[in-house]
Amino acid sequence: MVSKKKQQNLYASAAKRMAAYEQSQLQVSKDNGKKARDNRLAIIASVIVLVLVSAGQAAYFAAGPGKDRIAASAEAGASASPASTLVPDAGLAESRTWTGEIGLNGKPLQISLDGATAPQAVANFVSLAKSGFYNDLKCHRLTTEGIFVLQCGDPNGDGSGGPGYSWGPVENAPSDNVYPAGTLAMARQSNNGESMGSQFFIVYKESVIPSDSVGGYTVFGQVADGLDVVKAIAEKGVNGGGYDGIPLASAKITGISVK
Repeated sequence: MVSKKKQQNLYASAAKRMAAYEQSQLQVSKDNGKKARDNRLAIIASVIVLVLVSAGQAAYFAAGPGKDRIAASAEAGASASPASTLVPDAGLAESRTWTGEIGLNGKPLQISLDGATAPQAVANFVSLAKSGFYNDLKCHRLTTEGIFVLQCGDPNGDGSGGPGYSWGPVENAPSDNVYPAGTLAMARQSNNGESMGSQFFIVYKESVIPSDSVGGYTVFGQVADGLDVVKAIAEKGVNGGGYDGIPLASAKITGISVK
């Protein structure tokens, strides 16, 4: 027969083992709970990043030619309707390919313009270029995340200006919302296909730019050579940090020639 003392020791040992087991199970449960929370947080963080990138893509052109300046942009084009005689005749594009050069900081970007698929845009760009409208204008906006573009062509230098008229509708927008590197396209107000003027953007890295209620953005040409000039400006980033704003590096159009 087991002595009473030995029996008590056995009970004590069993109780200790059970307590240790329960403590171990509690720690495992805590560890699993922490892992589950960490996994949930990681998933939530990934979703937030995806949403922010998508929102950034959708929001870039939400204010049209100039960020938070829709009213000012409308005023800039309010002096004439899209049907005004101030708007260059689409026939000036001659339904042909134009070649030329954009001087950016004194360095050449060789360009080609598609007068067949974007006649109004090309007629407008050619007319403004030949008149010297773009000479010495600073490119006022750079984006470096989600959408990769340098935006130029505003005489006010802040995204609110234009040539004194507006025009539309959208021409030659990509059906898949993909704008390859080197694309030249017209800026406009969100959901307003008749709000184009003089502002355009240069895509320096392939970008997905979502369409809105009136479609995408008018693609009127390509940078055939010299895109590295734009990339060098983009590498310097945005003045004051961030990913959308005034370029930190100088970005001035020194002249445009077309033929």
